[in-house]
Amino acid sequence: MVDVRTTTLPDANTAPEAPPSPTHVTIRREDYRPPDWLVPEIALKFSLGIEKTRVQSKLSIERNPESTERTDVVRLNGDELKPAGVWVDGVPTDRWTMDGGDLLIEVPGDRHEIGIDVEISPAANTKLMGLYASSGMLCTQCEAEGFRRITFFPDRPDVLSKYRVRMEGDAAQFPILLSNGNRVAHGESADGSHWAEYDDPFPKPSYLFALVAGDLKANRDSFTTMSGRQVDLAIWVREADLPKTQHAMDSLKLAMAWDEKVYGREYDLDQFNIVAVSDFNMGAMENKSLNIFNSAYVLADQETATDADFDNIARVVAHEYFHNWSGDRVTCRDWFQLSLKEGFTVFRDQS
Repeated sequence: MVDVRTTTLPDANTAPEAPPSPTHVTIRREDYRPPDWLVPEIALKFSLGIEKTRVQSKLSIERNPESTERTDVVRLNGDELKPAGVWVDGVPTDRWTMDGGDLLIEVPGDRHEIGIDVEISPAANTKLMGLYASSGMLCTQCEAEGFRRITFFPDRPDVLSKYRVRMEGDAAQFPILLSNGNRVAHGESADGSHWAEYDDPFPKPSYLFALVAGDLKANRDSFTTMSGRQVDLAIWVREADLPKTQHAMDSLKLAMAWDEKVYGREYDLDQFNIVAVSDFNMGAMENKSLNIFNSAYVLADQETATDADFDNIARVVAHEYFHNWSGDRVTCRDWFQLSLKEGFTVFRDQS
């Protein structure tokens, strides 16, 4: 390609002008302050679509007694979001402003319910952070600050919330609907759509939120914990990849048993899902009860895989499962502590 715009050639003795440097905000560990507001519970409702997804959120907020400041303004992080509506305690409010990408809402008391309505486009999300579309399915990646691309929220690891999620979408386009926690309800609608509700009773930071919707098939199994509970296991893949998932399933069950024997850590929910698709933009992610993998770290068969491939799958599956306690239930205060959760979990998977 030839650039036909008129340009002026620089003098041969003059150094070329450097491109402008991007502007970054310096964050220092010693500047840490506890959040002013906590969000003990959040309810999310997704009306799913590739081009357009509507996200309705309800945040139960309360003042943080450990905060060093008292403020009547709640700051909710956002990235390329616009609020279509804001409510406080069920009443529409106009007492909000935008500060860059963040939503600032004025509230008078110590406890409130904030409702926010936003519309996002997974297909246009080329950053592949937050909720994005790939090959006809929807997938999320929220570590480290991707959740703020889904809805407005205090998107930091020291804000822990219990999540209740409802997803609805076209049953033919999205036959499988997955999120964190246990699926507690599901059904079909007369218009050809269907829905599912998930409840995660354990508080977690927003970077561990996950959602997957698409045409996937499951290798199913179960694991009986040391207290006698049965946990339903599933590895979700494209149908053609099902025969290549058994080693990953065996590795998962071995990891669950090892964590009980060595650390006394029993799995704490009734369901554990792994999604493995080539569309995933990261290697693997430990979202609570819904681990998402690139298929390279799950799929293997005797005909094509090497011993190293099988070893890597066993290691990565174990690593992400071990995060259930070292990272998910016991998480980091801020991202300066990333090495704590990752270093300890690497120590566990290499043991």
